Amino acid sequence: MDSGVFPDWLSMVCLLTPGQRQQAFMALGLAEANDASDEDAIALVCSLGEAVGFAVAGCEEAGREIVGQSRPGVLKTVATTLTAAAQGRVETRGCPYCDEKNVRPWGRASNLPRYRCSNCRRTFNALTGTPLAHLRHKDRWPDQAQALMSGESVAEAAARCGVAYTTAFRWRHRFLVAPALDKPTRLVGIVEADETFILESFKGRRADLPRASRKRGGKPKKTGLSAEQIPVLVARDRAGTTIDGVLPKLDRASVTAVLAGVVTSDNEVCCDGGKAIAAFARAGGIPYHVLPKPGRPKPEAPHLHINNVNAYHSRLKEWLRPFHGVATKNLTHYLGWRRTLETIGHTGAPGLWLSRAMGIGAYR
Repeated sequence: MDSGVFPDWLSMVCLLTPGQRQQAFMALGLAEANDASDEDAIALVCSLGEAVGFAVAGCEEAGREIVGQSRPGVLKTVATTLTAAAQGRVETRGCPYCDEKNVRPWGRASNLPRYRCSNCRRTFNALTGTPLAHLRHKDRWPDQAQALMSGESVAEAAARCGVAYTTAFRWRHRFLVAPALDKPTRLVGIVEADETFILESFKGRRADLPRASRKRGGKPKKTGLSAEQIPVLVARDRAGTTIDGVLPKLDRASVTAVLAGVVTSDNEVCCDGGKAIAAFARAGGIPYHVLPKPGRPKPEAPHLHINNVNAYHSRLKEWLRPFHGVATKNLTHYLGWRRTLETIGHTGAPGLWLSRAMGIGAYR
């Protein structure tokens, strides 16, 4: 590239989306491998697998096989091991302690490359400051990611990963911390908003229960809002972008805490007449449409409905059913889990789930 053009090209990097930055980094990694010797390319495969936060067992043998087959195999390995995501996190976010972007390689520890900040002089790796920091058995993380994609129980995940039941449970919720926080900052166009109710659960609590314990989730004594039901607000635009939240109370203040800044006067809200959502829309000067229950469109305005959000409620509850109740204290993690599945699907490379668990999400 001409030296006069390169500065202009470099100045456009800040305009790239996170996904585009990952693709660009993978292309640079492939170019580096193409220019390197076979032994250097093998080392690159290993270091890329470790940079994402897990070591690939027998990486040297795997690297020799890949390099021996074809150079494009290196790109495939880079993508599947999430090298670009891990390295991109360091490149774009810099030091996790002071946000300084000027960092440089600083050796290795625990099979992970480390970096040193030029400002605070502290060292770190790609997992520092993420929910996955200090977790062991990194070679089994892809199996945990696969268990999340499949929606497996803790016992099934423990068997898949070859770890104890308690370890599988801890891994599940460490892997779900970041996805639970990965929410959109804006919804576009028509927004469908509605609440659903999930039975309150004290699963895992062994003492001081405020009521008699239930078996396998139990059933509510009555439908709708009650002391034993937890309201969950879900809002979706027509592009499928979703935000949700567990409401302490079904009132305007609680709805505002979830939707403030995400749904604005630029949107139109469709709801089924719930007082809390309507009050939020009126207070914010947001156009809203109250639809006849159960939310079907009016003949004169067929595009105004809440069918999408109601369908999401159905998918959410059907997906939760095999868990036989989830602890209310962990409900936000399961909502984030479901949102991520809606975004990336139940199949695909485990590396994509690992990137989400590291905090490299669609909106963060």
